[in-house]
Amino acid sequence: MKRIFVGNLPSDATETTVTALFSEFGRVHSIELVIDMFSGKCRGFGYIGMEGHEARAAIAKLSGFQFGGNMLRVGFESAGGKQGRRR
Repeated sequence: MKRIFVGNLPSDATETTVTALFSEFGRVHSIELVIDMFSGKCRGFGYIGMEGHEARAAIAKLSGFQFGGNMLRVGFESAGGKQGRRR
């Protein structure tokens, strides 16, 4: 399974709407949207778990796709994805 980073999500994005978008390309095994603890809204990015060939198809079609008025940034999670995280 591959982990996909999706950025520039609108603040009203939910796990349901993002899952529906990515499920057009295959089964979504996991989804983790980063939520603001004060407002309860999406902070604009998250991670999707999909099989390799399905993940590649989703990245190819959704990178630059207009979703909720925003142009999505979609790609495989980088190896150091969580190293720069504040604690």
